[in-house]
Amino acid sequence: MLIDKEQIRRRFERAAATYDRQAVIQERVAAKLLALLVVHGPAAPRRVLEIGCCTGLLTRQVLERCDTITDMVVNDLVEGFRTRVLERCGHLGATLGFLAGDIEEIPIPGRFDLVISSSTFHWFHDLAGVLARLHRHLEQDGCLAFAMYGPDNLREIRELTGIGLEYPDLDSLRALVERHFTVLACEERLETLVFADPMAVLQHLRQTGVNVPAGASWSRGRLARFERDYGAMFADGAGVRLSYHPMFVVARPRYAVGCRRLP
Repeated sequence: MLIDKEQIRRRFERAAATYDRQAVIQERVAAKLLALLVVHGPAAPRRVLEIGCCTGLLTRQVLERCDTITDMVVNDLVEGFRTRVLERCGHLGATLGFLAGDIEEIPIPGRFDLVISSSTFHWFHDLAGVLARLHRHLEQDGCLAFAMYGPDNLREIRELTGIGLEYPDLDSLRALVERHFTVLACEERLETLVFADPMAVLQHLRQTGVNVPAGASWSRGRLARFERDYGAMFADGAGVRLSYHPMFVVARPRYAVGCRRLP
């Protein structure tokens, strides 16, 4: 079943005011992605595209770390994030443009030295198609760097409710990327957060825009069972745990000898 992008847009829009406070894992994932980019990425990118910028957590870190950037285009489903990102990052030197809409559908403006994205690619309907498209919008010596989530992401929610996204594993992800790119780094890790109780887990998910499990009918009885069973199954010291499974890829576009890129 395809992800409902309009539902995702509404959830992140509602979570705008709380996202930064709750996005602990997303901030860690962005920092790790940037660390890999320092080692494997382009030395002096000038034109950058960020996909899924949300409130600008990654945007700010990219601009603060790389003073060669002259032009950065940031994209998100939520038009309302435009103001937040410009307020947070508009003073950092580069010309900053906001591109609202679904990157699987909207036109991409030109070519870039770097395309970067954190905690977004798992929402795509056609990841292979997006990778092929981004290949055409990268300079020949450019770089693609992204982080998304793997099969063990939010595994406690899936185990308890049977509801969750279908995530590729790391080997499958690498194979998709290698259709058009040379992979420079491909890593995964497991992150765990501990919350006071199961209701704090649900609050955390809502306030980061995830709002899992989607489509569930939350009667009072079901909520009580969720709270009881989650506490029994996933206790961690004085609280309960929630797992995240980020995967990281840094790659450069691959071209056959003698091939010309599409305009």
